[in-house]
Amino acid sequence: MKGRASFGSREAAVWVPGPAQIERSRLAKAMKRWGYDDLASLHRDSVDQAEAFWRRAIDDLGIDFSSPWSSLIDDTDGYAFPRWFNGGKINVAWNCALRHASDTRPAVIYEGDNGKRTEISFATLATEVERVAAGLRSIGVEKGDRVAFFMPVIPEAAIAVLACAKIGAIGVPAFSGYGPDPLVARLNAAGVKVLVTVDGTTRRGKRVPMKEVADAAADKAPALQTIVTIRHDGGPCATSPRDLDWADLGQALPPVPTEEMDPNDPVMIIFTSGTTGAPKGIVHSHGGYLVKAGMDWGYGFDIQSDDRLGWIADMGWMLGPLMILGTLQFGATIVWIEGLPNWPDENRLWDIVERNGVTVLGMAPTAARGIRAAMDGAAPKQDISTLRAFTSTGEAWDVPTWQWLFETVGGKRLPILNYTGGTETGGGILTNYTITPMSPASFAGPILGQDVDVLGEDGARTDDIGELVVRNTWPGMTHAFWGDRDRYFGTYWDRWADTWVHGDLAHIDADGYWHIRGRSDDTIKVAGRRIGPAEIESALVTDPQIAEAAVIGVPDPDKGSVIVAFVTLKTPGRFDASTAIEQVTRLVGKAMIPAAILPVDGLPKTKNGKIMRRAIRARYLGQPTGDMSALDIATPLTLIPVAS
Repeated sequence: MKGRASFGSREAAVWVPGPAQIERSRLAKAMKRWGYDDLASLHRDSVDQAEAFWRRAIDDLGIDFSSPWSSLIDDTDGYAFPRWFNGGKINVAWNCALRHASDTRPAVIYEGDNGKRTEISFATLATEVERVAAGLRSIGVEKGDRVAFFMPVIPEAAIAVLACAKIGAIGVPAFSGYGPDPLVARLNAAGVKVLVTVDGTTRRGKRVPMKEVADAAADKAPALQTIVTIRHDGGPCATSPRDLDWADLGQALPPVPTEEMDPNDPVMIIFTSGTTGAPKGIVHSHGGYLVKAGMDWGYGFDIQSDDRLGWIADMGWMLGPLMILGTLQFGATIVWIEGLPNWPDENRLWDIVERNGVTVLGMAPTAARGIRAAMDGAAPKQDISTLRAFTSTGEAWDVPTWQWLFETVGGKRLPILNYTGGTETGGGILTNYTITPMSPASFAGPILGQDVDVLGEDGARTDDIGELVVRNTWPGMTHAFWGDRDRYFGTYWDRWADTWVHGDLAHIDADGYWHIRGRSDDTIKVAGRRIGPAEIESALVTDPQIAEAAVIGVPDPDKGSVIVAFVTLKTPGRFDASTAIEQVTRLVGKAMIPAAILPVDGLPKTKNGKIMRRAIRARYLGQPTGDMSALDIATPLTLIPVAS
């Protein structure tokens, strides 16, 4: 092991696991059977004795290989291109649906933007996977063909993903908010043969005609042969000879065999957007993606069959597909939430928890900030007593909002399972565990099986802010970019030998807790000191005037960079910057006081709520903004002023 098995101390914790968490924990029970007294020792062995660890973990998690694997890893194609679970056979559809066919409990619950709620049982899920798999095979979909999903997170999304997996087709999820151009770029990049969509859905109460968008994209996608349409909202829906109705697909056809897949066979291509260039097609496999989801969900979140995991998600984000694999393999229930956390009002998430008995609720920091402001820092009035934990991913927390969620909402009894990684990693790199102490806005430590470290600009280990890296390979990491191995290697592997450079800034504090400080390309260097924007933003939002903040670095001939902050105000009107300056001085240091603090009416965000600092910087400096297909049109970039 070359990295660090550092996990936070109890002395600095604001929450420590009690008997209920320890007694429930799958991981705690496994550690006891395996003879480990502490997580750090297990983590070291998960890296240094990888094959033994993964054999025990896969057995403990209940992941079912139809044929056993003989060796964990084959890296004869290069260190960055390993093959996993060699000699084995597996299928995601069996693990997540078909083996649960006799279970009548809910498998997927959908909460729509307009108040619509639907659910299906595991038994229905298995039946529908069989029907749709047979239907896809009947229209010519074969092993290795690509099938795209342009749809909300309705139960049919899980059915479509698993039906494709059953017959060895490769799923290509696309964000439900795309227009025709970004959708067609992904259809053509993957050579998609069949597109599954819906007639329409709603966003902020307004109809989104998804079939209309799909038709416009299909006209420019020469490989696309068939569009399968689910009647979701009952709105107008044009048809043509290439169209099939979802309800008719596979009716009266006998089941087709479940393909025994090599663990390295692709199950999904998930496209992500970069600042420049074509979208990157992240390739995930039957074995790696299923095992990684099991590791993160089963040990980190302690998802078990009695859980109901609720989260705002989309099929085009990693979270949507990951919820299918990570939740359903354990016989737990997905509560998929489409839309915004504050539509139609700030009580939406609490209503959903109460209505569905959610036990684990995903809460992005941006969503929490908005809800906290709308609720004026109060606790929800709904009965949320079914919750045992929050989860969080996507961006760094500010401490005041984290404290509100932990103290006011959770009553100091619910851990916040902070989790960070990416589409390319197949899930997380750092996490909180239900059996580890927790400190504000931090991570307990690395996920098992990943050798994680923080390196400085010279490639040496640093105790300051540095690059988050992984020093080994692990099941679940992308096999490459679809059709572009060189670009994949250049993105993650060519800076330091045999080291995955993730692109996040990280820091391990004196108490052993890990922190994410922003993206590397958001780094600001002022007077020789490197700092992530999250530190300054977190200080700014402690000012009671400020609701949200975004910080960028602007070139300066004397200092290299100066800091410019954009803030939204809780109460529009006159803004006194002196309080914000005092808070930055106190919490970060006088050298990091922004050269300007500019109140704005809103901050541009992605459709999953992340602040687009890259785009803010480009807009302010009058530079090209790059790919903006992820921008939520309700948060226009024009709200940001251009520097004079």
